[in-house]
Amino acid sequence: MPQGQDPFVRTLLGRRDYEMIGALVARDSKVLDLGCGEGDLLEWLAENKNVDARGVELFPEKVQKAIARGVSVYQGNMEECVSDYPDHAFDYIILSQTLQEVRHPQRILQEIMRVGKHAVIAFPNYGHWRVRLSHFFTGRAPKTKLFPHDWYDSPNIHFFTIEDFELLASKESWILEKRIFLAGNQEIRRLPNLMSEVAVYLIRK
Repeated sequence: MPQGQDPFVRTLLGRRDYEMIGALVARDSKVLDLGCGEGDLLEWLAENKNVDARGVELFPEKVQKAIARGVSVYQGNMEECVSDYPDHAFDYIILSQTLQEVRHPQRILQEIMRVGKHAVIAFPNYGHWRVRLSHFFTGRAPKTKLFPHDWYDSPNIHFFTIEDFELLASKESWILEKRIFLAGNQEIRRLPNLMSEVAVYLIRK
């Protein structure tokens, strides 16, 4: 765990990608979390890194819980609202475990890169070996711990891999400042497109 990182991120929030995101975001920065849920990550960043924390969340009940935490969050569709912000309005924009659920991922990433000086993007890797085996042996839409839903009720509408994401980043000429690949609580350093379950990127123009 990075020096100075509070174990709250890993243990209480229960997500290792949150630990990585907490380490990537600089102190005293201005942060926007798109699809922030109940605001737990934003709350931690505000309390432990003194960030100016803002969030956007689609579901009203989650917005209410985030506001109860003392986090500045408003209800809205991130794909519609992000275009309202001026260029470089935030130091960091966070999009964690949500990119696969948006209708127009390339468009929202372009807007994120315009509005934020840096972007922290985390997503599940559809190229993981368990997903590949599930598809190969069942001949059906894969169901794994990472992708537990049936095809007809899944929130995921885009299934992409680490290599797919990096091809898009190359096409858009984005700079990959840092790449972190995870399988469970382990950091993956070899064959990430095959071995990692979750990817976390720090990127900029």
